Amino acid sequence: MTTTLTPTARRATSLAGLCDGAVHLPGDPGYDAARMPWNVALDQRPAAVALPRTVSDVQAVVRAAAAAGLRVAPQSTGHNAGPLVGRGLEDVVLVRTERMRGVSIDATRRIARVEGGALWIDATEPAADHRLAALHGSSPDVGIAGYSLGGGIGWYARKLGLASNSLTAVELVTADGEHVRADATQNVELFWALRGGGGNFGVVTALEFRLYPIETAYAGMLVWDRDQAERVLRRWADWAPEAPDAVTTSFRFLDLPPLPAIPEPLRGRSLVVIDGAVLGCDAEARGVLGMLRGLGPEIDTFDRVPARSLTRLHMDPEGPTPAVSDGTLIGELGDATIDTLLEQVGPGSTSSLLSTELRQLGGALGRAPEGHGALATIDAAYAVFAVAIAATPELAMQGQLDAHALTGSLEPWSTGRSYLNFAENEVDARTGYTESAWLQLKGIRSAYDPDARFLANHRVPRLFEDGAVTD
Repeated sequence: MTTTLTPTARRATSLAGLCDGAVHLPGDPGYDAARMPWNVALDQRPAAVALPRTVSDVQAVVRAAAAAGLRVAPQSTGHNAGPLVGRGLEDVVLVRTERMRGVSIDATRRIARVEGGALWIDATEPAADHRLAALHGSSPDVGIAGYSLGGGIGWYARKLGLASNSLTAVELVTADGEHVRADATQNVELFWALRGGGGNFGVVTALEFRLYPIETAYAGMLVWDRDQAERVLRRWADWAPEAPDAVTTSFRFLDLPPLPAIPEPLRGRSLVVIDGAVLGCDAEARGVLGMLRGLGPEIDTFDRVPARSLTRLHMDPEGPTPAVSDGTLIGELGDATIDTLLEQVGPGSTSSLLSTELRQLGGALGRAPEGHGALATIDAAYAVFAVAIAATPELAMQGQLDAHALTGSLEPWSTGRSYLNFAENEVDARTGYTESAWLQLKGIRSAYDPDARFLANHRVPRLFEDGAVTD
């Protein structure tokens, strides 16, 4: 049987043999596994998938793609792939850096260097061996590159700010196939853009970022049955604006499935959970948390714990997971906002959402640090993120409807801005930035990718383009 190749597919065959044979074309035995993002509910079907191991591999793929008239989409784990999947990928080479996971720690300088496909678990463990911590996220298997280029809100965020602003250098392959380093002394404009501007400027091969002398934290969770949601949420809403910068917390409406991997006291239950971390001594932490503990949680795990354990505090699913989600930023959590949340996901709700989270912002997240990147601050009081499991098409449809209903109901309190790391659907990327930062990002995209070779999940257009997602 003869397979007729489309003109685009014929062009993609010119990449075969690169990366020591780790370039997969449609129909190849390894194509389906290679193209699969972390969220397995998404169906990304590029013209080819390249799995480089070295900088030279990345350069060869970028140059060959350009010669074949194909675009390039950088990706490490495939978290937040939704906006990318929503566009046509028929002329796109997906460059998955998952095989580039090297890590080195300079304990003296308190700097970590990681390759472009490294996960947080790859860096947090060796850093902890030196009594150091990074500004990691709430899951150990999130890619460091995507998380950091998009901002990065972790358990130390209100004290130490966005992970993007802890970056000290980024190395990447640009549209002309050159390998460049961007830091505070070279390619300075590009360095600014990379710290918050996402994957619009090249394929990242390595990052360097600051580590902090954090060996332990006072961290854990407080758990109540869902029927306690109203009094707990109202107390947390009173407490959060006055909390010191040393504490970062999250409030969640959580519906846990009856799975053996979930601890028995939580399995198959509808709960409200406050989790978080306090940077301070035990006495200070107990004082900060006293108002919440006074509500008599059914479970209280807050205690002095190793900093390395915080990557799993949030109980985020590890490994590929089918999910649908939506998010928004809100400026307040007053009585009317709380009433709306309770109507959507409180006791008696029929919502299919697995989790509805309110991430506490403010503190250092609201103050632009000296020498910041494209994303200087997040000007909101709370980040809201709703997710549902999408094990079947029917569940995916219902979950998406419920997630959109939740964020739509909060529109009266929306800031009108987006935190793009929590935007797993197509949004206007300009809502992630100030007007001046957006214009500057467009200029840098024009300079470093004049032919729009790179396709990021959240697209920064070139200067002469509008924000339409056409490239």
